[in-house]
Amino acid sequence: MRLILAIFIPWFVFFTIGKPFQGIFCLILQLTLIGWVPAAIWAVYALSNYKTDKKIEEALRNSQN
Repeated sequence: MRLILAIFIPWFVFFTIGKPFQGIFCLILQLTLIGWVPAAIWAVYALSNYKTDKKIEEALRNSQN
């Protein structure tokens, strides 16, 4: 679901992953028609990094137990 949001509403994804300042900057970028594509790419990239970070945190928690 977040991937679809990252493509159509890129700025909102940053708020869902806890990065509001990047979300505001992305919204400013998205307000221009030319900036929509870079904003969407940035949101998908940030979402990918977020998912990877969560997997690493989970693996570290499991290895410490």
